[in-house]
Amino acid sequence: MTAILWYIVVGVLLVAMALSDSVLRRLPLSTAMLYLAGGVTLGPLGLGLLALDPVEQAELLERLTEVVVIVSLFAAGLKLRAPLTEWRWVLPVALAFGSMALTVGLITLVGWLALGLPIGAAVLLGAVLAPTDPVLASDVQVDEPTDHDRLRFSLTGEAGLNDGTAFPFVMLGLGLLGLHDLGVGGWRWWAVDVVWAIGAGIAVGALLGTAVGRLVIYLRREHREALGLDDFLALGLITLSYGVALLIHSYGFLAVFAAGLAVRRIERRHTGEAEPPPSVQAASESEEAEEDATDPDTAPAYMAQAVLGFSEQLERIGTVGVVLLVGGMLLPASLVWPLVWFAPLLFLVVRPLAVVPVVVGSGLTGLQRSLVGWFGIRGIGSIYYLSFAISRGVPDGVARLLMGITVGVVAASIVVHGLSVKPLMRVYLQRHPPGLGPRR
Repeated sequence: MTAILWYIVVGVLLVAMALSDSVLRRLPLSTAMLYLAGGVTLGPLGLGLLALDPVEQAELLERLTEVVVIVSLFAAGLKLRAPLTEWRWVLPVALAFGSMALTVGLITLVGWLALGLPIGAAVLLGAVLAPTDPVLASDVQVDEPTDHDRLRFSLTGEAGLNDGTAFPFVMLGLGLLGLHDLGVGGWRWWAVDVVWAIGAGIAVGALLGTAVGRLVIYLRREHREALGLDDFLALGLITLSYGVALLIHSYGFLAVFAAGLAVRRIERRHTGEAEPPPSVQAASESEEAEEDATDPDTAPAYMAQAVLGFSEQLERIGTVGVVLLVGGMLLPASLVWPLVWFAPLLFLVVRPLAVVPVVVGSGLTGLQRSLVGWFGIRGIGSIYYLSFAISRGVPDGVARLLMGITVGVVAASIVVHGLSVKPLMRVYLQRHPPGLGPRR
């Protein structure tokens, strides 16, 4: 496809999405489904204008998905307002570590026994498909920082954390394939890829998010400086946290998520449980907004809200491009296995089984437990992890099999979860109206 045609296609798609947004809200469709349909129309299954070999161009795909995921993780961290010491964090942490590890194990068994993959490739497949997606799951995640719903909070926290906690299993799969040093008896994997990389990644994000957030608030409150350009603040904090985390060989995904949490923590410390005033929530470029940005009472909330608003806009733009590419990567051969049995097995068996040990006894209602088991949405993070692994030397035959399964599963998740999210969440809201009952 020529550059001129790309401009036209993307322009038409963006304008169409802007004009149809209100219509989509009334239909059981997600915006990601329309992006996917656009990619399928342009790709090999349609007009053949979009041709991307995800194995040959794995490095390009890795970079594109990397940017979208880190922006989404930062936004997810900003949406979670509960203190880290609050009991609401127990469930998302258990899902992100316990359920994800169990998912990796179950998928590894399927890949080894049913697909005949070598154990390293089977572990890699499990690591790629285990994490839930923070990009495509917006309809079931926290929409506002003051949202106290336990289901949405848990799914948002899980997606934010497990995009980083999946990395040790990716490195384990690469090690078993002979592409990464695990150390004698796996000591290096445990010490570096698990303990150090997870702990240091979280620490880097928390420290940088706290330091930058406090500096901005100080300058605005005391000197009326550092005003405006909150989009640069968001981009700077995302890239700084991610870059420093990678520099010290830790997980950048956890760093940007922790940075978002740190900024929100600063806001909550000053604001408490009270909701920011409407002018702060709008975060507009007006004279009133400048007063909010420098007022000692509203400056922290204004900063957090402005940074979140820009991050969400950037996330939406990136999602358009990546999901369009996913549709363009679909081939007839890549749809057979995932859609006939692998995707149903993952969605209907593996995910529910993996969350059972966590949700039983958690205090969730039966409907909440069922929705946690169903909304294990797979998406852009899975494409990133596999592209990352392929770029590091996964054999071509194995790479193409894993990519075919992964792209097919992501496409299936976009469709089946996209069709079900609005009807199911409508039922959920009828039974769990916002603002009523205890904050569970």
